[in-house]
Amino acid sequence: MRAGPSQEEIRRQNLGALLRYVHVHGATARSELTTMLRLNRSTIGALTADLAAAGLVGEGLPNQTGRAGRPSLVVRPESERVYAYALSIEVDRLLAARVGLGGRILDQRQADRPRGSAPGDAVAPLAAFVKEMHHAVPPGSRYVGAGVAVCGLVRRADGMVLLTPGGGWVDRPLGAALAAELDGDGTITVGNAADVAALAEYTRGAAAGCENFIYLYGDVGIGAGILAGGRRVTGHGGYGGEVGHMVVHPGGWPCGCGSRGCWETEIGEYGLLQATGRQGGSGREAVLAVLDAAARGDAQAQTGVRHVGDWLGFGVANLVNIFNPEMVIFGGTLRDVYLAAAAQVRSRLNSMALPACREHVRLRTPGLGDDAPLLGAAELAFEQFLADPLASEGEPAA
Repeated sequence: MRAGPSQEEIRRQNLGALLRYVHVHGATARSELTTMLRLNRSTIGALTADLAAAGLVGEGLPNQTGRAGRPSLVVRPESERVYAYALSIEVDRLLAARVGLGGRILDQRQADRPRGSAPGDAVAPLAAFVKEMHHAVPPGSRYVGAGVAVCGLVRRADGMVLLTPGGGWVDRPLGAALAAELDGDGTITVGNAADVAALAEYTRGAAAGCENFIYLYGDVGIGAGILAGGRRVTGHGGYGGEVGHMVVHPGGWPCGCGSRGCWETEIGEYGLLQATGRQGGSGREAVLAVLDAAARGDAQAQTGVRHVGDWLGFGVANLVNIFNPEMVIFGGTLRDVYLAAAAQVRSRLNSMALPACREHVRLRTPGLGDDAPLLGAAELAFEQFLADPLASEGEPAA
């Protein structure tokens, strides 16, 4: 028979659960922690004292209680002193941020990225951003690691990037390359942008409290982060969620993956520009220009937007039938396309999806906006730390 968990194991689990709750929900009264974690007052007090002694949380009186009697102390994450670095490699820009415990962005950098460049080309500028931000870190702070969001196919085991939209097939262990550039300081975890954006929306965004949802992320390519029963669906190796390569139109436009008629050729950036006769443009601004023209009555733009909205709904209906989600979130450029073509999306969903699957589905835009992949990258870094927050003291990156 397997022995039950030791008292020390239970204590560490409880420490992680308490700190995770404060990380997700922010400043929380001890009385609420007692209720939500189902632990007694003395245990909450002891756990809070241990986390405070390690510099991970602080305690104080609430600003106002509105109640008679002695108020419950409030536990707050030490956001300024406990942090991760979050990096995002997008199609046409690079983002880097220092994110504090509690999901608070403390410092941020951004640079344009040439389209078609390989993810490896982003290593040096991202490392430079991290080193710049490190100069402002308060003495005695705790660094817990770094997370990277990449628009592309990422192998879970080692962060190898295998395919990026517009960048072709690559074969680069991105996490190892960044670690080497930063002199090996800390753990660096790499994830697909749609997958980590879904994690962020689940943690503190539009999908908070929603156990089954799909986050669709669009630019040149289309990817999805999928949660089922509160668990990320990434598949063997971590390649799950590549819904942009679901063939919806056999014999349609050629795709960069080598196939034809992939969903992203119909609803991605190029598909929208092709459908509206604006093949010479590219980027978010070009997409917004098409949508603006449609809103102002341009007949060709309106026809193209309806066409793309119809295909967007076509794919969403299939995903709803397969995964039976409670919610579908449209991120990246798909947010703007969805808002402009919501009627076509809903019409397709109503005509194609099974009634039992579609009747409860909510269609939403991201609660975290364009910051979702970046904040999701930070969550990758915080995951291991929150599992055992007193395991070891992290060393700051330099």
